[in-house]
Amino acid sequence: MSLFRASPEDGVAWVTGASGGIGYALCVALAREGYTVAASARSVDKLETLTKETVGKGRILAFPLDVTDEDAARSTVERIEAELGPIALAVLNAGTSLPAAGSRVQPALYERVYDVNIFGVVRCLAPVVEKMKARKRGQIAIVGSLTAYFGLPTTAAYGSTKSALNTIAEALRFDLRKINVRIQMINPGFVETAMTRLNKFPMPALMQTDAAAARMVSGLRSGGFEVVFPRRLAWPMKLVRMLPHGLRHELLFRLSGWNKKSWG
Repeated sequence: MSLFRASPEDGVAWVTGASGGIGYALCVALAREGYTVAASARSVDKLETLTKETVGKGRILAFPLDVTDEDAARSTVERIEAELGPIALAVLNAGTSLPAAGSRVQPALYERVYDVNIFGVVRCLAPVVEKMKARKRGQIAIVGSLTAYFGLPTTAAYGSTKSALNTIAEALRFDLRKINVRIQMINPGFVETAMTRLNKFPMPALMQTDAAAARMVSGLRSGGFEVVFPRRLAWPMKLVRMLPHGLRHELLFRLSGWNKKSWG
């Protein structure tokens, strides 16, 4: 028997990190598919703007949340289910990115990125899994990144969190399939957002948020474990990942232009 795939008739879609970028575009795309979307983020003003988007037959409602607050994550899930109905699809997208260079290692920077990107996901994951376990069905997607495949310049903090999320999802999959809960990893390439504008290296195949959201919706519908896009970037990166470490590092050192940059 195949695992559960959510549809608008099954319940609510909950999206975290909904105030901008991919999360904002995904909320709009899911609502246009007919979902009632519970949109969560810290910014109340941006969520209010999101709820006014034209979405056709669906709707978007704001549920402000700071994912670094475990009690708030749990109470937000309870509130969504009490006000809108069961969460059939959860897309855990909230994240942050800060450039982390080897010339100055800052523990506080890593703590901040890890708290949001890893523990923020786990804090939201816990109450959602409890609800879905009780119903014996559900679909969860965690938004990672192709930077999870190997280290790139300045991504020591961000990329390592996305690697961790891939491992978490892959490991939890063994147990979640027993309760008819589908878990997926969405690993996009470079998408034009406020976070990617901080990158100090070339970003090939840069996508717009609407195009990325469309690929995410398609991946959620098809149900495969890993959803990657764009393929013209994802598949070369998969091949590069298979190279011996020394060769891979030297290749990336030159392709990124880091061999021409001064220390610091």
